[in-house]
Amino acid sequence: MRLGPVQLLVVGFDRPDFSGEMFAELRRLRESSAVRVIDLVVVHKDVDGVVRRAHHPGLAADEADGAGAVVGALIGLGAAGGEGAHTDASPDPTHVAAAGGDLPAEEEFWSLDEAIPNDWTAAIALVEHRWAIGTRDAIRAAGGVPVADAWIHPADLVAAGLDDPEDAALPDG
Repeated sequence: MRLGPVQLLVVGFDRPDFSGEMFAELRRLRESSAVRVIDLVVVHKDVDGVVRRAHHPGLAADEADGAGAVVGALIGLGAAGGEGAHTDASPDPTHVAAAGGDLPAEEEFWSLDEAIPNDWTAAIALVEHRWAIGTRDAIRAAGGVPVADAWIHPADLVAAGLDDPEDAALPDG
């Protein structure tokens, strides 16, 4: 099966009992043909900076049982997610070589340790953008290759005059 562009989305919360509304929206996306939620895991980074899997009541039983295996492999959390879990997203060179690719430069790796503040909880979702498959294929057919991509922060959209400040406001953290 050919995958569409895949995004690893890490959303942080300053408290472990964040609203289940996000999980309801992810369930809605799972039913959509435009976006597919491949995997989801909730983690907590304690005050000492140790990242562990966390149970969240907003996850349905079918989402929690066995969930997080793919995300765990990508971020180095492992199946158990126990103490000393490696959370640096450095790919295994064996898998990269088998896929015919080259390893990115060391500075291109990101670290979950840096992305989540201490004593925060995060939901980490692996999302496939199925809507973009045709566009990606057309770009490839025309000889194009992606050279950059980025999410634009809501505050930057406001500064550019594209969004209303109230619509783009993020909670104070």
